Amino acid sequence: MLFLKRPSHRIFDYTPRHYDPEQDKTEQRKKRLKFRYNRNHNRRTKSPVIWIVLFILILYFYFKFTTG
Repeated sequence: MLFLKRPSHRIFDYTPRHYDPEQDKTEQRKKRLKFRYNRNHNRRTKSPVIWIVLFILILYFYFKFTTG
């Protein structure tokens, strides 16, 4: 279980029901400056450790059966 990907936290799109004028000003300022938080959390990255282990296993079986 060491090489498996750990589950990530769930992300919810929650908008609060109260209005904060100061926060609204900062949000407008951020939009003007084109500041955005990267919300691309669904991107799956494959671990290179799995590929290395797989490559070593293939090499092991290749040399075991070709020299034997």
